[in-house]
Amino acid sequence: MKRMAMVLFLMIQTCYVFAQTESDYVKAKLDSLVNVDYFKTCLVSVDAYDLTTNTPIYSANEKYLLTPASNEKVLTTAAGLLFLGENYNFSTSVYYTGQIKDSVCSGDLYFVGGMDPDFTSADLSFMVKKVKELGINKIAGNVYGDVSAMDSVFWGAGWMWDDDPSMDFPYLSPLIINDASVKISYQPGELGKAPIVEVTPKSSYYSIENNAITSSEKGKRFFVTRDWLNRNNKFIVGGNMKVDSEPDYETINLYNSAAYFLTLACEELNAQGIKVPIIVKTKALPIEAEHIYTFDRPFGQVIVNLNKTSDNLSAEMTLRAMALKYYGKPALAENGVKLIDSLIVLSGKNPNNYSIVDGSGVSRYNLLSAELLNGVVKYIYQNNPDLFKILYNSFPVGGVDGTLRSRMKNKTVFSNVHAKTGTLSGVSSLTGYMNTKNGHILSFSIITQNFVGSASKVRTFQDEICEILFNIN
Repeated sequence: MKRMAMVLFLMIQTCYVFAQTESDYVKAKLDSLVNVDYFKTCLVSVDAYDLTTNTPIYSANEKYLLTPASNEKVLTTAAGLLFLGENYNFSTSVYYTGQIKDSVCSGDLYFVGGMDPDFTSADLSFMVKKVKELGINKIAGNVYGDVSAMDSVFWGAGWMWDDDPSMDFPYLSPLIINDASVKISYQPGELGKAPIVEVTPKSSYYSIENNAITSSEKGKRFFVTRDWLNRNNKFIVGGNMKVDSEPDYETINLYNSAAYFLTLACEELNAQGIKVPIIVKTKALPIEAEHIYTFDRPFGQVIVNLNKTSDNLSAEMTLRAMALKYYGKPALAENGVKLIDSLIVLSGKNPNNYSIVDGSGVSRYNLLSAELLNGVVKYIYQNNPDLFKILYNSFPVGGVDGTLRSRMKNKTVFSNVHAKTGTLSGVSSLTGYMNTKNGHILSFSIITQNFVGSASKVRTFQDEICEILFNIN
């Protein structure tokens, strides 16, 4: 009996020593990455946890308050799953007032915005068909947009003016269409003449000033922009396009998203044989208005594009949807942040220790820690298994899709990292989950800040950390 007890004791001691050795080995490898000379002039924060064994794996500077960039979306989407639910609908509706007689509606038509970030021209066309099915061929009154669901602040706090006119910097409104942007396609024209430029969708809402030249020399840099300094929707094309250039395109945001929606709505109504004046006006829906149709899009669909492509518009609409549901009209960003604060409390942290001002991470006023981000993804995994599956599947997959499709392709960690990326100038972050070689699932967060130049070196560093964590025995 004593001999068996001794054998058992030695086995336990051996396992303990091995575990200690393995842990020390992983820590040493990760420390060697974190302490390279490159990080003497910038900040790095790491926090990793083994969800299978419920044990910490590694941490370094995990409490530092840093700019999360789009890792802010981890909090927004986790809070959205908790407080909206996957079946919450972003709704866009159409109503009419007055009477319909002899194919004429004597009143007005109303489009009511419900902050659907993925609403498209095709969706609008379908809604107009529903109006047509009522037998309406003319609107005697006006077409209005009801934008009362949120306030009139079209940017988040701390958004930088010189990010305009990027598609990643959308003008916010409850009435959104085509990501509040247009696609501008271009290709060389005849030598000495202007390149061929087309805007999709076609509309009278914007104009093009094409000053560019097709040339045999490289010449002045070719560019496409919008006259954003004057807050209008004139697209300016300039510089030289080489005659042998391949066709390409730019996606550019538009000023006044609601007016863009309503202009396209009026144009689509006329295209389908319903005569309306193209006069863009906003007005709250009257109580006596008659419902025609509502187009619904569940959050369970929105979250996929939001996280896979790091869509800022979707994140901001999710933040305001939470505000609308719990605090009513008009939805304010700060009320949406209150729901994120509730998530932070549930994850065991104090929201007063952090700064959150938007839903997308565009603002540099946001200050979070790797410890917090890792704590939130850990909380979702441990307490909400159904929501965890949705969040996990919405994150980009290393080497496969979304913003991670070009990374980790030639590593053993390929396809095993499901994580949200984040990028601003001088900031790169990565937070999510990982399936390891030994069958465990980990949660982790990495934030790097204040580096100069390209983020490629920092991303390689993040991928190497993932590789070490993946190969833990």
